[in-house]
Amino acid sequence: MEAKLNHDKPEKLEAKRIAEVKSLSYIERLERLMAIIELSYSLKNAPKIYPIKK
Repeated sequence: MEAKLNHDKPEKLEAKRIAEVKSLSYIERLERLMAIIELSYSLKNAPKIYPIKK
């Protein structure tokens, strides 16, 4: 599998992303939002591996 690199202007990348999201159904948008919320919650509550040095 070949990796896709985004070497385009930020305005074009944003426009592509907006078009992609607009093409999704409401259920697909909700699923993506829930995945982001779940990941955010997991990262927030994950155990700390490295202690904070003061």
